[in-house]
Amino acid sequence: MNRRTALIFYVISAYVVLQFVWWGYHLIELTNELAKESSFVESRVTMILGEGFVFLLLLLLGVWQIRRSIRKELKLTERQNNFLLSVTHELKTPLAANKLYLQTLLKRNLDKDKQVEFLTKAIEENARLDDMINNILNASQLENKALHLQKEDVNLTKLINEITTRHNSISDSNRVFSSVKTEIHVFIDRFIVETILNNLVENALKYSGEKELVEIYASTSASGLEFGVKDDGIGISREDKSAIFNKFFRVGNEEVRTKNGTGLGLFIVAELVKIHLGTIACGDNSPKGTNFQIKLKNG
Repeated sequence: MNRRTALIFYVISAYVVLQFVWWGYHLIELTNELAKESSFVESRVTMILGEGFVFLLLLLLGVWQIRRSIRKELKLTERQNNFLLSVTHELKTPLAANKLYLQTLLKRNLDKDKQVEFLTKAIEENARLDDMINNILNASQLENKALHLQKEDVNLTKLINEITTRHNSISDSNRVFSSVKTEIHVFIDRFIVETILNNLVENALKYSGEKELVEIYASTSASGLEFGVKDDGIGISREDKSAIFNKFFRVGNEEVRTKNGTGLGLFIVAELVKIHLGTIACGDNSPKGTNFQIKLKNG
């Protein structure tokens, strides 16, 4: 529903409510006139007024509920438009970069080191494109309830180290580190936990600045597994924390936003945590930044 349709609905709703109030006013006036002549007429009019009042309350309740639905739909439409703008940019950027790298390799006689450098950059752009497509596919599978738990015994410490190495290699830095010092073996869905951590680390790297560290942590207890990702970035406002797990939601406006992304990463994380029957919380890190904390029960 577009804004014009919503405006028409509000105008019609206001007209209907005002008409009810106007009819009620005239009915009360008529009642006062007839009450002087007949008590029976007065009781009948009172009954009609009572029924009209109940109907008006139901009408107002319906209008309020429809208004809520319209507002949600308008917000979703806005986020979808932002998503399309973002995906268009996200698709064009790596494709254009790869095209440039390949054309340069074909047209110029470069030395071996330069060829390796260009090919490495092309592979990185391709990996970025692959991650984005995987996120879109994962979001589609989640909405269609096509993902199911497949638990297995996993060396979580080793998995976290692999994720740390991968992101440091892609970002060409050593900002990502693991604070897990002991071997942790858990019975989990490896794909789900790996996807959760990859999305959280990518999100932290994207919004925490160029030098701030990103920590992956994990621990086990009698109640289950607790793990997550901390960063030393600017943090997330209380208002945005209530919406960051919504599909397509991104902080700010797509036309002025400079960070890459589709607004699917945290939505996917939250949905995957639900599939694993866990909970996720977005808190503040100390002294600054964000802490995404996930808890999964044993079994």
